[in-house]
Amino acid sequence: MARVVFENVRKEYEDVKRGSFTAVAGSSFVIEDKEFVVFVGPSGCGKTTSLRMIAGLEQQTSGDILIGDRVVNQLHPKDRDIAMVFQDYALYPHMTVRENLSFGLKNLKKSKAEIEEKVKSASSILGLDEMLERKPRELSGGQRQRVAVGRAIVRDPQVFLFDEPLSNLDAKLRIQMRVELAELHKRLGATIVYVTHDQVEAMTLGERIVVMNHGVIQQIAPPTELYNNPSNMFVAGFIGSPAMNFIDAQIQGDKAIVEGAAFTLPERMARSMKAYEGRSVILGIRPEHIFGEDFALHVSPEHKLSATVQVVEHLGSENLVYFRVGERMVTAKVHPETNASIGQLKTFIIDLSKAHFFNPDTEVRIIL
Repeated sequence: MARVVFENVRKEYEDVKRGSFTAVAGSSFVIEDKEFVVFVGPSGCGKTTSLRMIAGLEQQTSGDILIGDRVVNQLHPKDRDIAMVFQDYALYPHMTVRENLSFGLKNLKKSKAEIEEKVKSASSILGLDEMLERKPRELSGGQRQRVAVGRAIVRDPQVFLFDEPLSNLDAKLRIQMRVELAELHKRLGATIVYVTHDQVEAMTLGERIVVMNHGVIQQIAPPTELYNNPSNMFVAGFIGSPAMNFIDAQIQGDKAIVEGAAFTLPERMARSMKAYEGRSVILGIRPEHIFGEDFALHVSPEHKLSATVQVVEHLGSENLVYFRVGERMVTAKVHPETNASIGQLKTFIIDLSKAHFFNPDTEVRIIL
């Protein structure tokens, strides 16, 4: 296995209608040996382009890419010692599972004994032993995806590249496959670079996550760091489900004023926010840190907001309650027995100790 390095890598495209545009804007990062790193972001953010540049399927405009100790800028994909798993399974329909697994090794002129050993090992790891003589049409979506992963495993590459491999699976199967991929990484001790648009998938799989938007890396951090200390409003709003709420506020002394309600800031926050005295800021609070008054047992009862309930979503283990604060819609993830109905004037308690503040001009998080 090997580490992957981007050194100020840039990718620009020429478009007849739009002219040139930047897909990846000067990215620099290191993916360590045996690390599982996930690239995440909305469509068009540059995550797949980054993956394809590692694979050699796209040529960077400038900058260097290293796999292991080699600069691979000019190397053909087959010479980069990588294996890629795509969104579609790309299996040969006329071949059995065994033949699909061994096809690439035959092209590499490996011996029959080596091919048999590698196919047997991959089949055992992925639970495909009883399916080796089946054709792809006889397999479920999850089984086909396992075969696609198996074709990568038999290559024994330095780096595994996954391009949204679970997108075509239903919700239940995606959860199952996420668990299997996490276990596979532990077993193989492999360097894995994984691309997804699904932030839940990113949070559950990645040891570190690269969050991208408009070709720019917004933050690289472990999942808990992204959740607890997002660098800006984009990361804060993208990571977490439901998304973080953003509420307009103004700082007055040791208080944050929200729609006429005065929230006394904890001492640490108050000191950090002195520079914003008399200024507008954005208060960020996650839905799980807003409580119905009747179930707010472990937070300060003084940070209250009263609002009219707009929508209630009953999800069984929890309810999502939507209400407006000024011009912004706010979501609260509350106890399922919380008494809330559409049109009701309801009091909510905010756990201000979990709040973030953002500069409204730069959208950067204010370090508290």
